[in-house]
Amino acid sequence: MLDALTLDQMRIFVAIAEAGSFRAAASRLSRVQSAVSHAVANLEAELGVSLFDRSGHRPVLTPAGRSLLSDARAILLKTDTMRARARGLGEGVELGLTIALDPQFPPVLACAALKEMHRAYPSVAIRVLTASLGEAVHALRERRCALAISGIDLPDPNIERRALALVQRAAVVAASHPLGILAAAGGPVTATDLADHVQVVAEDPSPLTQGRDFNVLSPGTWRVGDNVTKHALILAGIGWGNLPLWLVERDLAEGRVVRVPAAEFGPKGETMANAYLMHRSDEHLGPAARAFCDALLRMAGHRTAP
Repeated sequence: MLDALTLDQMRIFVAIAEAGSFRAAASRLSRVQSAVSHAVANLEAELGVSLFDRSGHRPVLTPAGRSLLSDARAILLKTDTMRARARGLGEGVELGLTIALDPQFPPVLACAALKEMHRAYPSVAIRVLTASLGEAVHALRERRCALAISGIDLPDPNIERRALALVQRAAVVAASHPLGILAAAGGPVTATDLADHVQVVAEDPSPLTQGRDFNVLSPGTWRVGDNVTKHALILAGIGWGNLPLWLVERDLAEGRVVRVPAAEFGPKGETMANAYLMHRSDEHLGPAARAFCDALLRMAGHRTAP
């Protein structure tokens, strides 16, 4: 029977294995060393095996200890997750949180905010929807998400908006493309030049902006549903298009793509777009959602995001 096994014993066992000594584990756990030694001895007695070889200067895991260490860690992880989940349920913490994220927004900022939120609320399951153009707002209207990050300006009295950052976008083309050669030579790139070549554009999966095009200047368009495909088509020399600067900075630096210095986009081929953090005004945000919002607003700092 293993009824006398305790979580405290397993936590001490793991702490010794990680810290490398009984003394270091005692310090980490704010215990006296004798209590740590006693707990491990009781655990070994209950399991019927020696977990540490104590013959040397420092304790060394025995083969049995190495084998059982992963089990102890798994039990502690499950227990800590259960405790956090129960605490969250008691505090009204969400079981899950769905966020619609515009692919133009720098993912490094969204990920940093999610990481901070996860540290505070580890039991909350996260779902991130990739939502181009009006899809983020559409998902919010249909209550398919609690939060949305979007650069599309579609005012709605039922949706609260807070400005996050200005996102820089650049019109780019492969260096080997005729437009790339023209731009590299320093010649002007006119609207007529742009119209002679395929423009790769993002397609709105929502009905909110059906029939509307944003910065589409070429009659010949290839339409895609995500930035990854758009980026790949531009790198392949098929056409030109606008992409967030954070996505093409390395390509620009290493000469794979060049800016399209057309008057429509400014001398550097750049445009700016506001990114907004949105939620429904008739929906109460839970603690995890509020923690994410606070972290994201602080990290974005209402600044220009590359």
